[in-house]
Amino acid sequence: MESPSSSLIEKIKGKLFSSNVDPYTFICPSAYDTAWLAMIPDSHNTQPMFKNCLEWLLNNQNQEGFWGECDAFGKPTLETLPATLVSIVALRKWNTGALMIDRGLVFIKTNIEKLLNDIDNYYPRWFSIVFPAIVQLSQSAGLEIVFSDALTRTVSSIFSHQQNLLHNEELVGKNCFPPLLSYLESLPASYRVSEEDICSNLSSDGSLFQSPSATAKAFMATGKIECLTYLQSLIQRCPNGVPQTYPMDEDLIKLCIVNHLQRLGLAEHFDEEIEEILATVYRNYVEQESWVKSTNMFAAQLHKDSLAFQLLRMHGNNVSPSLSFRWFLEDEEIRTHVEKEPEHFSTTMLLMYRASNLIFCGENELEDVKSFARDLLQKSLLTKKNRKGRFSQFQQMVQRELNIPLLAQMDHLDQRMWIEENEANNFLWKGKTSHIRISHFYIVDLLELAMQNYEFKQSIFRRELEEMLRWAQSYGLRNMGFGREKTTYCYYAIAAATTSFPQDSYIRTLVAKSATMVIVADDFFDTKGSLSELKDFTNAIRRWDSEGLSSHGKVIFDALDNLVDEAAEKYLEQGGIHDIKNSLQDIWYETILSWLKEAMWSKEGKVPSLDEYLKNGEISIAAHTIILPASWFLDPDLSYENLRPPQYETITKLLMLICRLLNDIQGYKREIEEGKWNFLELNLRKNPNFGIEDSIGLGREIIEKKTKEFLQHVIVEGESDLAKPCKLLHLTCLKIFQMLYHSCNAFDSNTQLLEDINKAFYLPLSGRNIKSL
Repeated sequence: MESPSSSLIEKIKGKLFSSNVDPYTFICPSAYDTAWLAMIPDSHNTQPMFKNCLEWLLNNQNQEGFWGECDAFGKPTLETLPATLVSIVALRKWNTGALMIDRGLVFIKTNIEKLLNDIDNYYPRWFSIVFPAIVQLSQSAGLEIVFSDALTRTVSSIFSHQQNLLHNEELVGKNCFPPLLSYLESLPASYRVSEEDICSNLSSDGSLFQSPSATAKAFMATGKIECLTYLQSLIQRCPNGVPQTYPMDEDLIKLCIVNHLQRLGLAEHFDEEIEEILATVYRNYVEQESWVKSTNMFAAQLHKDSLAFQLLRMHGNNVSPSLSFRWFLEDEEIRTHVEKEPEHFSTTMLLMYRASNLIFCGENELEDVKSFARDLLQKSLLTKKNRKGRFSQFQQMVQRELNIPLLAQMDHLDQRMWIEENEANNFLWKGKTSHIRISHFYIVDLLELAMQNYEFKQSIFRRELEEMLRWAQSYGLRNMGFGREKTTYCYYAIAAATTSFPQDSYIRTLVAKSATMVIVADDFFDTKGSLSELKDFTNAIRRWDSEGLSSHGKVIFDALDNLVDEAAEKYLEQGGIHDIKNSLQDIWYETILSWLKEAMWSKEGKVPSLDEYLKNGEISIAAHTIILPASWFLDPDLSYENLRPPQYETITKLLMLICRLLNDIQGYKREIEEGKWNFLELNLRKNPNFGIEDSIGLGREIIEKKTKEFLQHVIVEGESDLAKPCKLLHLTCLKIFQMLYHSCNAFDSNTQLLEDINKAFYLPLSGRNIKSL
């Protein structure tokens, strides 16, 4: 498999990051708003004032006959109904595009029943306001819109819902967002809106709530020069179709592009460009005067603050939950808006929830943000299933996010999902009538590059896995006759957990081989070796001499000796400044000694104290044994002492404790059967009033607290002496343990991970067939 096309990378860099590229071109135009501008007549009332808007409609009808958005499968969405009808009205008004009008009407007739049935009596507020108005507009323009008997009842229900909204809501009320007046173009003549109502709510730029369609109607109704000035400015900036919001926050647009690149797995190709964007955004974030906060566009602001917090924090910038979210938490009116319109804010709530997972100790405001966002997302799963009782694509995304913690999500698989469900994932923030989305002009090339990139990584991973399996076979590790054969699992975990080191093949295989050795040796101590054999093996490791060993002990020692020799030689070949062989041997001896201690507790019937168990258990989980050898290769200048027992960095000690508790919570049943002590069981002995769920709860509390500390050491500059790549490898290790143990013991299952392994290594994104497991 060839590496991703360098010419395509350069093409995208030119399209996205050239200094003369207008960020507004990144955003899909709104057919609905463009059609409203196309209907404005010039001063002589004989032709459109904005001819390029009419031209855009003539050039942008979908092949199926609709205007507006399609879903992940290229099928029309609910938004296409009003967008198509108003586009037809605009063409009809200027007596052009007859064939397009006919195709549009055929589309409406063919699809309206299905689209309305899909929402099954749940009509979003925006749709209940806009759709009846556009139907009436179409009929007044002489278009014949015929509904079947069954559909007539549905449409009547929507009209009735519109009337209820108009009766119960204020024109510019405190409890509804966006306000009714922002839908001025859709308010019926019977709903009397005075010129004073319009003029008193115009923004300083002459717009009505930054809505092109509402401002177009305001201008046609009042002739205000301020509205015209706004519309002319809009057309000058966006001559090829207008967005549904103007002006837009350019920092927000750029953040969305960065997020999309990262989620598609393409960040490695645009490191410098992303660095420059985030540096600019961070400067504006620190200088709050440059951080645009629009009072009547708080949906976009909340989206921006959530995305900026997530991206900047992961980038290592010093961002504050107070600066990002206090304005939202302290504004009860805005929170009420969000709670009343969960559909309108759903994508932003999902983004807020993701951001809130990057929490440090003491960040209570971020806890409040997480609780608020989680509650609304959970409520979104209680309603709005389709007629077959299935979740929508977005609801499936929400369910996945709530069920799988951020730190348990595998980068490689997450990128696959982002590629395959791109249309659903291309939702940015919610505008008045539909989601703001990245233009297909950019998405097509990004998707092509993302697919090339993903398939290239798959080919690398398949080759490395084959080498791993040959290695394990050649040293007899796959045919031990006891314990768990998990070579594939071990390699899958490190390959899928991160793509931060895409070209570092040796680092991946060193981590995977170390993990495989840990599993085989640990199982030898747990299930196979006699106490005498285990002591002999431990002494051989202390001497680093296999004399006297036989059978399984000799096989394990020889494989481990080869692994250590290979790593030490490779390190020096790559310019390392130390002979790390003794340090590697020390780490392994420390780990094996901890396994011996656990075996002696079990075989001699000794009950350790909880503190004694945890002190030993942090070592016996062997997370540090797996990642510290690889850390030398990520930073050849790494301090020699920081990776030697027992002078481990705080970040390493936190990782060891968290991984131990994650393993104990999900693995305690197996360990009880094997006669091993476990945090949960020892905690029950220490606290006789506890039940098993209490003990699990305590373990999870410790994990949560220590994870916050751990994240701070990973992310914040200066919290650890380790270089950033080494800290990210620590984070990768935590993600692996979270993936394996966050909800069940996936590692000990023979089937739990097979589907994900196939997706990661074998199943193609496109039509190419690759043999899977």
